[in-house]
Amino acid sequence: MSSKLIGVGVGPGDPELVTVKGVNALRAADVVVVPVMAAADGTDGGERGRAEATVLHYVSEQKVVRVVFALNERSDRERREAAWDAAGARVAGLLARHGTVAFATIGDPNVYSTFTYLAHTIGELVPGTVVETVPGITAMQDLAARSGAVLTEGTEPLTLVPVTAGSGVLKDALNGPGTVVAYKFGRQAAEVAEALRDSGRLEDAVWGSALGLDAESIRPAADLDGEPLPYLSTLIAPARRDGTRGGKL
Repeated sequence: MSSKLIGVGVGPGDPELVTVKGVNALRAADVVVVPVMAAADGTDGGERGRAEATVLHYVSEQKVVRVVFALNERSDRERREAAWDAAGARVAGLLARHGTVAFATIGDPNVYSTFTYLAHTIGELVPGTVVETVPGITAMQDLAARSGAVLTEGTEPLTLVPVTAGSGVLKDALNGPGTVVAYKFGRQAAEVAEALRDSGRLEDAVWGSALGLDAESIRPAADLDGEPLPYLSTLIAPARRDGTRGGKL
C-alpha cells in the first residue's frame, strides 16, 4: 500500500487560523515534519519556526520531526541542492516506516511553499507516494483582516509578487490595475517604499509582519523609512477606488 505525504497549510502564525481539516490531518498523520533553518555548518540551528510553533498547539512534541531545509540559502546553489537532497532523503526514510507523513508549512502549501520542492523530490525518490495538500490561510488574507484592507472588489485583479524576484517586478505590478500584494520584501524595504511613491500608491498601502504573534507589527506603508524589516513582511497596496459602492462591478 502506498505511503501518503500531505502538505498542510498552518496559516501565517496564529494557531487559531489553522483550519479544522488541517488540524485533523496533523492529528491523523503518523508523524508531522516541520522545516527548520540550517546553521552555518548545515545542521539544525535549533530555532523553533512558525510552522513548528503552530503545530505544537495541536499535536505532541513526540510526534514532530524537525528536518533541516535550506530555507535561507540563496547564493550557494551547490550547498542548497545538497541540503535539499538530504532533506528529501530524510522524509523518504520516514515514508518507508510510516503510512502517512504530514508536512506543516506556513501559509498555504501551494503558494510559495517549501512543500512544492519536497513533493517533487519525493516523487523521484519514492515513486508511487500519494501526495495531497490541505489549503491554509495566507499572510495576505490575515493582513487584510487585521488592517481592514480590502483585497479585491468587483472585476479588480489581484497580483501577488515576491520581491525576492526584484523590485522591477513590483514596480510593473504597481503601475498596473488592481490590488498588489508583496511578499518577502523586508530586506528591500527602501526599494519598496520608493516604488510605492513613484506609482502614487503609498497613501493607502499597509504592511505587516509577525501576524498573530507577540511581535506583530501592522503599520501604514507611509511609515516605511528605508530600514530593513523582518524577512517575512507582507505589503498590501489596494486598488485605486473612487469610493462608490459597487464601482468596479
